[in-house]
Amino acid sequence: MERVLPPHPAPATPRRRRTGRAALAVAGVLGLVAGGVAALTATGAASAATTDAGTGLGSNWYASAPYLMPEDNSPPDAAAVMDATGQRAFQLAFILAQGNSCSPAWGGTSSIDSDTTMPAVIQTVRGKGGDVSVSVGGYGGTKLGQVCGTPEATAAGYQRVITKYSLKAIDFDLEEPEYENTAAIHNEIGAARILQQNNPGLYVSITTAGTTAGTGWFGTQMLNEAKSQGFTPNNFSIMPFDGGFNGAAAQTDALVKFNQILQTTFGWNEATAYAHEGVSMMNGRTDAAEYFRQADFQTVLDFATAHGLARYTYWSVNRDRQCAGNVDPGLSGSCSSVAQNDWDFTKYTVKFAGATPPTTPPTGPGTPSGTPTGNPGVCTAPAWSASTTYTAGAKVSYNGHNYHAKWWTLNEVPSASGQWGVWADDGPC
Repeated sequence: MERVLPPHPAPATPRRRRTGRAALAVAGVLGLVAGGVAALTATGAASAATTDAGTGLGSNWYASAPYLMPEDNSPPDAAAVMDATGQRAFQLAFILAQGNSCSPAWGGTSSIDSDTTMPAVIQTVRGKGGDVSVSVGGYGGTKLGQVCGTPEATAAGYQRVITKYSLKAIDFDLEEPEYENTAAIHNEIGAARILQQNNPGLYVSITTAGTTAGTGWFGTQMLNEAKSQGFTPNNFSIMPFDGGFNGAAAQTDALVKFNQILQTTFGWNEATAYAHEGVSMMNGRTDAAEYFRQADFQTVLDFATAHGLARYTYWSVNRDRQCAGNVDPGLSGSCSSVAQNDWDFTKYTVKFAGATPPTTPPTGPGTPSGTPTGNPGVCTAPAWSASTTYTAGAKVSYNGHNYHAKWWTLNEVPSASGQWGVWADDGPC
């Protein structure tokens, strides 16, 4: 599926469309957060957004964070999704340029200085022990890299977002029309490099179009730009959909081919390339009427874990529910157009987080070290260990009580933390 633009071949670019966002982009109409999260005042929002930067999640959670749009497409309640799935991180979308200015705004219309919806969502997620990343760019709209003029100015615009929300992770979603703009990509990659340098430990992902050849000419040029700037993010992720794909086999084939492109570009071996490679899928029906069902997600998950991919995510949580009435009414921004239970697809990203060891250990305040002995004279379950990785259902003992893990965890102390904690208290030994 290619078109030829002299002097370079440029395949038609798959895209992460903002399904249902046209009205938002044009008129700036903001939806309400589902679940009745009360809007904060502008002053209160700023305060809430900067009080806590999360609970020291490992990067495996940022690598698994699915995309969520809290301001349109019938946004689900993030807290309810967390309770139902165990997911602990979300990729909030999208930051664009406000008008033609070098100023960040949600959807290009709601300035980060006055928006109250996003701080409320962030506060909710962090209040439950989770965290968020923010995605800048996406398909359509004006990106900061197109209007800020230089990498330094672009980075300054994004730094405002990082500072405002105390971010530990950011995603650069490089798509049309910016994708085909050499100067804009230079600014975006340069900004990512500067932010990585100025914010130690910041998790940076680069997401771009996927094709059946891995990625197209513009994607390869983006990689060359990164190489020329000496920039290596946590991962380069492709979106293998909307480009002639048919099921998981086509997606894994594209990931193999993208791996080869990474090897050729950066001189990496296969394993190193996979360790810097990620995948971002689309659940259910895509813009191009491709269909990816639960079995496809499982197949790609198996490939990702077997090959040591650095990221596994999808677009979007808003769509992770069955459409009402007609299961397949066509493309929708708020349901998948395939038969499913609520949050089926999010459960795969949780599995990836559990299967992928974090590359940065949790550093939450008050985290103890060592291995407590519990009450070995009474408890028969193994004593909890700070250095052991536990998966859902794992049983431990701690301070005379039995616990079982509700999802993947490492170095989180068992406690009677109710529904919000990873450990469920099964009572005294």
